[in-house]
Amino acid sequence: MSSAFNYDWFTGPAFERQKDEARDRCARKKFPNLSPDQMATDQNYQAFRSALEVRTLIYLRDGFSYEMKELVDVGLRGMLTFECEPLEEQYKVGSFVVSVLFDEIVRVEVFAVHPSEKPEDIPLITGFRSSPSDMNPAPREDALRVS
Repeated sequence: MSSAFNYDWFTGPAFERQKDEARDRCARKKFPNLSPDQMATDQNYQAFRSALEVRTLIYLRDGFSYEMKELVDVGLRGMLTFECEPLEEQYKVGSFVVSVLFDEIVRVEVFAVHPSEKPEDIPLITGFRSSPSDMNPAPREDALRVS
């Protein structure tokens, strides 16, 4: 059984299309009365869309999840390698680089948000849980998220 996600999905047009779609939908939600033609030329719409931040969440088959900061090219095509940022302040002095097999990725979520509209309570992304069946994990020192 082959996975829907592979090296080409993340480095080719599919991942970029998903991020663009999230940006477009977020901007259209903010400017619902603009027609597609107006969106292309409206300066407020274009300024809002270009300022959007995109967060990428990676969910694994074992129940763990990560938030991707940046793809890392280590020359391997059989696994996804990316940088995460630790949640706990004392671990922010280093860098977490994670590699996962593509077959272990079950879902990729992309969230676009304008910096002025970010929620104050950012949800915890669980890089590690005590067990995959633990659906409400307590925050742990090794939980990961992107700033």
